[in-house]
Amino acid sequence: MPQITVDHSAELTFDHPAFARALHTAVVEIAAAKPEACKTQFRAAGHTAFGYEEEGHAVVHVTLGLLAGRTTEVKAELTAAVLELLKEHLPAEGWGTVHASAEVRELDPSYTKAQW
Repeated sequence: MPQITVDHSAELTFDHPAFARALHTAVVEIAAAKPEACKTQFRAAGHTAFGYEEEGHAVVHVTLGLLAGRTTEVKAELTAAVLELLKEHLPAEGWGTVHASAEVRELDPSYTKAQW
């Protein structure tokens, strides 16, 4: 925990490690997570569409899976921070219109992790 997924249009090439570091810092500061617990996966979608249009738009959505217990205010602060970080890490030109979103989901109580 947290389990973070960044789904994005394949044409949105950006510095994933730099974004992940900044994102992990925000999650630690805002949601009181431990740095070593932050895990982020990036998934590039081969095709995205916006409305009826397939050209001139790119999509990025960040999902943060956290254990229960964060207030609505903390979740809102975290998603706002994610959108600001995306603005900083995605170049403003070359993609057409970028549609960015973020959400916090509470992990199910059955969540278990292991490492080896």
